[in-house]
Amino acid sequence: MTAPHGGGHEPEHEPIVVHDRRRLDPQTGEVRPDAQPGAASGEAAPAGAGAVSREDELLADLQRVTAEYANYRKRADRDRLDAAEAATARLLEGLLPLLDAIELARQHGDLEGPFKGVGESLEAFAERQGLERLGTVGDVFDPTVHHALMQAPEDPSASVAVVAQVLQPGWRVASGRVLRPAGVAVAEPGAPVIEPAPETPAE
Repeated sequence: MTAPHGGGHEPEHEPIVVHDRRRLDPQTGEVRPDAQPGAASGEAAPAGAGAVSREDELLADLQRVTAEYANYRKRADRDRLDAAEAATARLLEGLLPLLDAIELARQHGDLEGPFKGVGESLEAFAERQGLERLGTVGDVFDPTVHHALMQAPEDPSASVAVVAQVLQPGWRVASGRVLRPAGVAVAEPGAPVIEPAPETPAE
């Protein structure tokens, strides 16, 4: 048989080199120098670059955790405030029948003696808790705070619907939540009354 061209020696092959491109050393867990920026292009990584990169990551994590905690505190404070306002509103809503009775007694002249002091103290307590009375004669009718119970005669002096009479006071708390709209009689604007001209006596 004829020997292959070039003699009887087999062609030499270059050794196979496997590059481990993992960023972290599996034994030490540290960032490998050749995994730093510039290593792939042959540039030498600056001393301490791995530590700086790790510090940046830790700083970013700390900033994220701090922001999340701040948002949690805001939500917790808001929820706590909402719960306190709801509890106060429930308490004041339970006092409305007593306040109605006090106002009715005042209108009939029965708010006298010891009952007067108790009634006024209760009204003062409700006011300190932020309870506000709704409904005044002459107010512009507002369906968000007024409940029309009856129609009053037209008001020629009005340009819009107004409260002509308060049949039941309304109440709202400091947050703006209406516990009960005021029950009112509403007067619509009417045409002005034109007085007839006085007759001139005949001569």
